[in-house]
Formats: sequence, C-alpha cells, structure tokens
Amino acid sequence: MAALVVKVDPASSVPLVRQIVDQLRVLLVEGTLKPGTALPPVRRLATDLAVHFNTIAEAYRQLAAEGWIDLRHGRGAMVVEREAPLASRRDIAGYKRRLRELVSQMRAQGVPAGRIAAELKEIAEGMK
Repeated sequence: MAALVVKVDPASSVPLVRQIVDQLRVLLVEGTLKPGTALPPVRRLATDLAVHFNTIAEAYRQLAAEGWIDLRHGRGAMVVEREAPLASRRDIAGYKRRLRELVSQMRAQGVPAGRIAAELKEIAEGMK
C-alpha cells in the first residue's frame, strides 16, 4: 500500500476528526484512493498522525456512513465503489453559503476574484 498523505494541525480550530475526514474525502473524490484500496489500520494511522486511535476510528465511521468505505472487524477499512448521491436544494444552499464565506475570507486577504474563480474551476474540474 502506498503511503497515505494526511496531515493534521493540532493548533487548528478545525477538529482533528474533521481534518482527517476532509483530507481523505478529497483523496476519494479525486480518485487517488480507488475502490479496493485498503486504508491503513486505525492504530497505525493514529500513530503516524500522533492522534488518539478513537479519532481515526471516528473518521473512518464517518466515511463509512457516507458510503466511501466498508468497515469490517478484523479486515479493516476498504474503499468501495460509491454511487454519487443527488444533493438536495438544502444541501446546495448550505454549500453555497460556505463557499460565499470562504470566498469573502479570500477576498478580505487580497486574493483577486479572477484568481478565486480560476482556482475553483481547476479544483472542480480535477475531481471526477
């Protein structure tokens, strides 16, 4: 198994579980982690990231609930083929609100609108 590139920032205001879930979801959506790929055992990834094993276990449970991985006792976590769900209007409205907040934060930090648009397009097109 290739090394899994996940990093956490204990000083961040974002909870460690969310940092891990978000990074793994990006790898899943982009196709870096393909169906049939075994994820590292909970305790090994916890040791690698210097976090409690329950943090990794919770991250794996969240991804399993989203349909990304299959968890089996004794077999570990395995990436599975996932049917893309249809987002509800409410979901889309929530994503739009979060994007607006992020874009406003970027603009407040001096990132030009054109650069933001280009980055968003590149990210969206890079995901399968």
